[in-house]
Amino acid sequence: MKKKDIIVKGRLAARLAAVQALYQLEHEPTTPQKVVQEFVMHRFSESVDGARFESPDKTLFQDIVMGVMERLADLDPMIASTLTDEWRLERIESVVRAILRAAVFELSRDTSVPTPVVINEYIEIAKAFCSSAEVSFVNGSLDALAKLLRVEDLQE
Repeated sequence: MKKKDIIVKGRLAARLAAVQALYQLEHEPTTPQKVVQEFVMHRFSESVDGARFESPDKTLFQDIVMGVMERLADLDPMIASTLTDEWRLERIESVVRAILRAAVFELSRDTSVPTPVVINEYIEIAKAFCSSAEVSFVNGSLDALAKLLRVEDLQE
């Protein structure tokens, strides 16, 4: 019996695809522009890793992928600042790095999306790819980063 695809829509689909694209960029010698084009032209119309995208927010997807790649030198130190002394960013699984980079990019820019929504959606993405320990790690890291990046949003 074939496993049924998970249908992912809208902004969550864009975030999930962005994490997949960022993972791909870390493992393949290509450009962000080519990966974005590949997703928009091909992957959004087919099932990818058990997920079928319906009406993904293509603008958000492109903004996350291109923004993360443009701001990597700023984002990685932010993420590293929340890690313990015995952990370095390079030691974290690449899919977890992709999740954290995408989430931190969204949390660090001016957006109308509430902090809990951003965090919860990236935790859901982590659940699709990671062990429960890694999901807890993502949750703790994003909570710490949100406190640094969106103090006013968390005080409401």
